[in-house]
Order: sequence, then structure tokens, then C-alpha cells
Amino acid sequence: MKKFEPSKRQASILQMVDEFGFVATEAMVTEFDVTPQTIRRDLNELSEHGLLSRFHGGAGQVKSAENPPYKDRLQTGVEAKRKIAAATAALIPNGASIFLSTGTTIEAIAEALLGHEKLHVFTNNLHVARILTQNESFQIIVSCGQVRHSDGGIIGSSSDDFIGDFRMDIGIVGISGIDEDGSLLEYDPQEVKTAKTILRNSQKVIMVADRHKFGRRAMNRVGHVRELDVIITDSNLDPHFRNICAAENIDIVVSE
Repeated sequence: MKKFEPSKRQASILQMVDEFGFVATEAMVTEFDVTPQTIRRDLNELSEHGLLSRFHGGAGQVKSAENPPYKDRLQTGVEAKRKIAAATAALIPNGASIFLSTGTTIEAIAEALLGHEKLHVFTNNLHVARILTQNESFQIIVSCGQVRHSDGGIIGSSSDDFIGDFRMDIGIVGISGIDEDGSLLEYDPQEVKTAKTILRNSQKVIMVADRHKFGRRAMNRVGHVRELDVIITDSNLDPHFRNICAAENIDIVVSE
């Protein structure tokens, strides 16, 4: 049997999926200036040969058990993260108490918050804490627990129990993926309890996620979009996800 060789466009699609984890059909239509039907044919063929997974509204990596390395995530989607961070910071009033979780987008938000005054910040992210120390008016509380060397996250039952003692005005969380049924998903099971605690203990919950997270699969379920108040992203959502958010009265902010 002749070995399957992806076309030039299909090879580029695979490269995008490898870089971002999930790529929306709309984004590929724009990128390659072709019809949605052409992209769907490409995705069907690539899926049949086991090179990617088809999801509602796009395609993602075949594996769903492992997040890309931190150093790779740090260099991916930098401009999108900067815009999301700026839009998030604009919603945070001076003097607010906030949770900041782990993730490279959350680190960008910490940078964007440096112009604020008198924030009270709880975080389980050493990188976030280091960034925030540049503003002497901030009160910064760092979780206790085991430090994850790969990304500076603080994990473990001690950290989860410590977080549970706090109630904050605003919880700001990232996510690995949002399934087509609205489930919030994470790669690392150690992130799940922490994220659930932040969702439960925040008066208002803001989730930050670039467009590639929508439809992206991961193994561990954190919750559902109905537990959120605001989603901040970098482009207009697929109609399917817009409808889910509308049904749950979730505000969608598209960063400029």
C-alpha cells in the first residue's frame, strides 16, 4: 500500500495543530484562503490516517493526556496572551482581592496588573508571585506545598487545603481545554482540585482562554462553563460555543 503523504496545506495544518493543540476550522479557512468544505476534507483525510483528531469546529492533537512543555507554551501565542491580559486587567478594580492560578496566560496577566494599586493576591504560582513583587502596594499570599519545577506551580494537598481557607472577590483561572459540551478540562490531575476550589471560593470567576482552547481535549474534568461569570478570549467564538455561553448567561470579552 502506498504511504500517505500529506499535501503542503495538510502539512501546514499538522504544524498548526502541533503548535497550538487545537485549531478552529475558521482559523484554517482564513489562514489558507480556502472554503470550509476544503478544510473539512483535509481534516477528514488527516484524521483517517491517525495524524490528528477531529473535534466540533476544528481539529486537535491525537493525544490528550499531556500538556506541551512549559518553555514551549511560554513562547506560543505571545501576542494573544498579551491582549487577553490587558483585557483582564481592565476588569480588576484597585484594592480587589484575587486568585491567580498557574499558566503562561496568568503570568501575562500578572504583568498587566502591575499598574494597579493595593491588590490582595493569592497565588499558587511562583512566577506570578515574583512578577507581582515589583509593586510594593500589593499584598501577595503564596500557597504552601510542593513546587513543580517545570513551571513554578505549587501543588499537592497542602496547597489545596490552604487555598480553601480564602474567599476572594475575583478568581482568574486558565484552562487546558473546553470540550464541545462546555466541560472545562485540564491535563494535569493535580490542577483539578485547585481549580475547583478557586471556582467555589470566588465571588466572580474570570476564565482566560485563547481561541485554540475551545474544542481542545484533555483528560481531567474541572467543571463546566456554567460556573464562570466571564470568559476572556482573543477572537470571536465559534457559534456553538457562543450559544453555550449565552444559555448560561456568561459574558464573553474579546480582547482588542
